[in-house]
Amino acid sequence: MKKKVIILLLSVFICSTLVRSQTNDQLTIEQKTWLSKANRHEKNGWIYLHIEGAPEERGFQHGYLLSGEIKESIRILSEVWKYQTAMKWSWFIARAHDILTPKTDPENLAEIDGMVEGMKAAGVSTTRDEMVSLNGYMELLWYWWPLVKDSIGVNAPDRVKESCSSFIATGSMTVDGGIVLGHNTMNGYYYPICNIILDILPEKGHRILMQTIPGFIHSDTDFFITDAGIVGSETTIGGFFPFDTKGVPEFSRMRSATQYASSIDEWCEIMKKGNNGGYANAWLIGDVNTNEIARLELGLKYVGFEKKKDGYFIGSNVAEDLRILRFETKMTDNTNIKNDCISRRVRWKQLMNENVGKIDINNAELFESDHYDTYLNQNKPDGRTLCLHGELDPQYSDIEYDPYYPDGTIDGKVVDSKMAKQMSFVARWGAACGTPFDAKKFLEQHPQYDWMNGLLKDRPTQPWTVFKAGEKE
Repeated sequence: MKKKVIILLLSVFICSTLVRSQTNDQLTIEQKTWLSKANRHEKNGWIYLHIEGAPEERGFQHGYLLSGEIKESIRILSEVWKYQTAMKWSWFIARAHDILTPKTDPENLAEIDGMVEGMKAAGVSTTRDEMVSLNGYMELLWYWWPLVKDSIGVNAPDRVKESCSSFIATGSMTVDGGIVLGHNTMNGYYYPICNIILDILPEKGHRILMQTIPGFIHSDTDFFITDAGIVGSETTIGGFFPFDTKGVPEFSRMRSATQYASSIDEWCEIMKKGNNGGYANAWLIGDVNTNEIARLELGLKYVGFEKKKDGYFIGSNVAEDLRILRFETKMTDNTNIKNDCISRRVRWKQLMNENVGKIDINNAELFESDHYDTYLNQNKPDGRTLCLHGELDPQYSDIEYDPYYPDGTIDGKVVDSKMAKQMSFVARWGAACGTPFDAKKFLEQHPQYDWMNGLLKDRPTQPWTVFKAGEKE
């Protein structure tokens, strides 16, 4: 039996290699030149991708080298969309065409067009509008859809818009007085695998090293550094509801800000211009040249902004600006510690107060892996901890989801000023704490989630790993 499996795997590998070889033979000289500048390799669960050049060529590199992963991302998101809304994927793409595509920055569209051509050259068919749909998925499903579903007659709950645990500290808070930034992403375990470390060297603007999802021109999970010395992360503003269909997509503003801003203020101004309210976040931004940090809470009507050179900012999906909290979110109670956003907010403040002058890369990793539940006053991984584990929580329904819902922390990333100046950061794929997730075993234990069969992926324990812009295999 083992011998047959080995033969089958070898056959699949040989066939895929032949297909890629045949496809490569059909590339133009220009396309081959573009690809010669790119680099893809895998390390500890992550896929590192370097792309460079003009928008069309870096898009082509991305689309060609990640064609299989992009195809899988589209498959997963289309299945999730259809399950959560009962609407066709083609209908969703048409809405993106109407709402997002016309307002997307021309350079970003050119990169997306290059991605479409790269995928086509690799034998995967898609369109500009489908790739815009992919990049704007959060904005349409989380913000636009709740505004229109009742008029359509669809009886479906709103998707909870709360995820990620992040902090940024500087000055007297850190060991060396520089910046330390930490972030982990929280989402359904069925969400497309955001295991891409993307190194972008654009023809114009700043070099970017960021975590992202296959086919995305922005981060979406939102952890990045640039050669301008800007570092950043975000946590979604919980319960946020306004959305302006006439505004500029968040994914387009985020990419433009990250590529072209040379300071915190410039980055924030680009994000505010044309704001549509989609994917409303509290952004934690730092400048490692000045060791200044800031928090930009970007509502639609209201904006909260603070800067400092000593202290910290935290993010746990609770709006700190009272105008945003009271006027633009449904999370009006910001003291109910049974809510995971509030319990994580309390935990962040505990950790900051306990670690004044001690924060460094090692402690940042520990913070993002933390399992202390401030509601239960126990060290127990569940749906209220910084490293969140909904799949282990029988009382998750008391918070936001159904019991044992497969949702939680799917990565961890940390960086300090020294690493950022070298265009480098440390990341861990899978739960930030290293707890593995076995998809097959989970579905056997919780058959109520059988609709996720084929969508859930294993997340084995992986080590913290250093990545650097320009690295080779």
